Amino acid sequence: MRYTVRKSVICVLGELWMPSTEAATIYELNAYDVGNIERPITRESVEAWLGAHSGDFRAIIDFSASIESEDGTTEIPWNSEENEITFNDCLYGEEVA
Repeated sequence: MRYTVRKSVICVLGELWMPSTEAATIYELNAYDVGNIERPITRESVEAWLGAHSGDFRAIIDFSASIESEDGTTEIPWNSEENEITFNDCLYGEEVA
């Protein structure tokens, strides 16, 4: 018997409600979540899904995603390298020299 493992994640950099601070999180999507993303899966459709499912954030600054669907894998990169660095700093802490 052969199993297919699919893992879909969205890495989000956003602004919290209180206090107005940048924060980061990783959403792990299940098959139901992926099924609720409008087709075709694009940056805009993932952004729309986030707008309805990311209540911890007042605003989404940027995101990257890897979405596994019946159509294959959709990779959505960060809009800027600076946002990716800020995401990593928020999630993992800044490196102390």
